[in-house]
Amino acid sequence: MHDLPTHLRGSAPLRHALLIHGAGAGGWEWNLWREVLHARGFVTVAPDLQPAAGGLTATSLDDYRDEVRTALAGLPRPCALIGASLGGLLAMLCADRADALVLINPLPPAPWAAQLPSREWPDLVPWRRDARLASTRRAMPDADEAAALYALRRWRDESGRVLRQAYAGVEAPAPAGPVLCIASERDQDVAARTTAQFAHALGATLWRYPHSSHVGPLLGRDAAGTAVAVADWLSAR
Repeated sequence: MHDLPTHLRGSAPLRHALLIHGAGAGGWEWNLWREVLHARGFVTVAPDLQPAAGGLTATSLDDYRDEVRTALAGLPRPCALIGASLGGLLAMLCADRADALVLINPLPPAPWAAQLPSREWPDLVPWRRDARLASTRRAMPDADEAAALYALRRWRDESGRVLRQAYAGVEAPAPAGPVLCIASERDQDVAARTTAQFAHALGATLWRYPHSSHVGPLLGRDAAGTAVAVADWLSAR
């Protein structure tokens, strides 16, 4: 496992975190985690990624990366960057601005992106328009009914350009600080073995959750326990 960079050893404890949501979601994904982290003494920010001036169809991965960098610049150091799915990839692209990373079922960078299932993405992915309770339940098999209804009302459309770029594979520098990867064994979007291979290559800590779905660590029945464990892991850094 990575140690903290030399310039941070003996410095103030890590008590600030930026939380980056996945595609088609928003900062609301982190509501439960924020409560847990706040109770453990962390100050958190969980922004909604915003489309570029030309709208979602014109939005690129670089646009989202720049938003994350801007948000990070507003946090005191040392700080953690926590990302889920697409947010995990964005966290890796901004790793030079953070002192610890937590990556939850992240869309992987190249070369591991080649292991992602082949998908065709329209210019505008209509997840909000096409949201249905049945499909939401299928995406969240480890969540209760209240969580599924909450998510159903909040899914948003997404940029197909962003997803095409992510799935094509982008280069991401190896983080210098400590990294924790969480892999859900029931993930239908990013295979747990892919996250495990990526974590091994980084020398990261890997936690595998046998009964968790892609969004389970944030919205499933075990989300609170996962958040507590991550808070403890960050505190120990």
